[in-house]
Amino acid sequence: MILKTAAAVWILTSVTLSAQSRPETGSSLFWTETPAEQLVEQLISTMNDDQILSQVLMLGYRGMKPSPDILTWIEQRGIGGIKIFGWNTGNLPELAAGIKTMQKGAVESKSGIPLFVATDQEGGWVRHVKDTTSRTPGNMALGASGLPYDAYMTGYYIGQELRILGINMNFAPTVDVYSNPEAHVIGPRAFSSDPVATGTLGMAYMHGMEKAGVISTAKHFPGHGGAEVDSHGALPKINVDMETLWERDLVPYRMTVKEGLSAIMAGHLAFPNITGNDMPATLIPYFAKNVLRERLGFDGILITDDLLMQGALQTGLPIEEICVQALKSGNDMILLSSTPDPNGSLWRRLREEYRRNSDFREQILESVRRILRVKLENLRNDNAVPIFPDPGRVYERIPDSEGTNFFFQQAHRSVSLIRNDRVPYQPAKNERVLLAGPFTAFLRTGSRVYPSADTYYFPYTPFYSASTEEKNRIAEAAGSYDTVIFCLANPSSLELLETIAKKNRNVIVISALTPVYLREISWVGTAIAAYGYDTPSFEAAFSVLEGEIEAYGSTPIPMQTP
Repeated sequence: MILKTAAAVWILTSVTLSAQSRPETGSSLFWTETPAEQLVEQLISTMNDDQILSQVLMLGYRGMKPSPDILTWIEQRGIGGIKIFGWNTGNLPELAAGIKTMQKGAVESKSGIPLFVATDQEGGWVRHVKDTTSRTPGNMALGASGLPYDAYMTGYYIGQELRILGINMNFAPTVDVYSNPEAHVIGPRAFSSDPVATGTLGMAYMHGMEKAGVISTAKHFPGHGGAEVDSHGALPKINVDMETLWERDLVPYRMTVKEGLSAIMAGHLAFPNITGNDMPATLIPYFAKNVLRERLGFDGILITDDLLMQGALQTGLPIEEICVQALKSGNDMILLSSTPDPNGSLWRRLREEYRRNSDFREQILESVRRILRVKLENLRNDNAVPIFPDPGRVYERIPDSEGTNFFFQQAHRSVSLIRNDRVPYQPAKNERVLLAGPFTAFLRTGSRVYPSADTYYFPYTPFYSASTEEKNRIAEAAGSYDTVIFCLANPSSLELLETIAKKNRNVIVISALTPVYLREISWVGTAIAAYGYDTPSFEAAFSVLEGEIEAYGSTPIPMQTP
């Protein structure tokens, strides 16, 4: 594959050490030019039990600045990684300064090993690091344009911005196959309902991010795209057999693992037809050990999704036992969104298990070997994300100016014309037009195109159902107009659209995010799918509606109800 060859050339020309990547302080052993495979055992030989055990922990913290507890975990324990959440990211220079402080604590600690600094910057719908970072059309837009180049450059430009902040690992790409239209939590985060297309775009995205020096983490293994509920709030049960999982959900992993994928995130998902129980995949050995390690041959890092999510907590086990079981089940790192007490019950339980259970201790050692190898391979070469970011330069380089132009073009390449009864559309003289939608970018963009139109804003939430009051209000408003241009984005907006139909069936629909809801409204004669929810995506959609540009995108999911 061309993409693989290009990425391999980049990596092979970037393996020498760089003073820019290497900090001036801290342990000299990690930063020596010894090959990673040899240095792993040397590092482990210098580490005590607590330092070894701590490498399997990836922790979040609350607030804009690193908390005293998280600094204790870093400086005294030597944990393996930090996860940056949306609540840490209101101000980018402050975030970069916090990451610099945490990395300084890590490299000056006894183990001297730098941190994985991870976040969720998938693009589109999921963008944990906000402020001035780029808004992108998202994965489903990449599926609609169908170009591996677009996926590659998306990964690259997102990675470039993370690099400036000192974030060296991204929990992306999402390679869940969008097999179930009720998988609302995945929806536009998926590339496609086609496993091979998903894998192809996932590989390209991964290589683009690698070019920026950021470690990719494919998720949510073994596959969240068939789930009907969100693992943040419940434990999804996906009733498929192993053959279906292998030929559908695991295809993107089979492809990306062969391309050298460094990390995978495991989801809290139950597969009772495969395992014979309702335990999440993160807490049973079968998927990590039998499927991922033995059958797929993966030798990178397996990281759990947040173990404080209900998908894990609904097992009824105490969090200490959940963490122990996750590690016993073959996960290399456990993720917790909140910072536990550095001397509390969780740490005591992990130490107890490590000291008394030789099998557990050996498994931890094997995980730490993988963690150190991935760190050595990715954090000390010429292309590595700098360990100490420069907070003073953040706003000079974020957003990436080239990236802004690319994402604008990509939004226009992806827009899809589903039904075209009134394309191109220009209102007749004295035609009364209403723009109705849950995004201000939609209403602003539509008002520029059709300045005589009125606007009606309705809230995006609640997500699943609209209130009776809102239904009555929008139905009354729609009855006063000749044409309604409506933005469809989720189940609640679908309910509002169906309510409008009782008063006014002269409706043009522009869908945002996933076009799956367009399958429910065959009575609508003009429908356009945009995949982002920001201005460039809506500018593209309205340009198609006006007839200014042609729609080149193809919907990456079937548009007929099965």
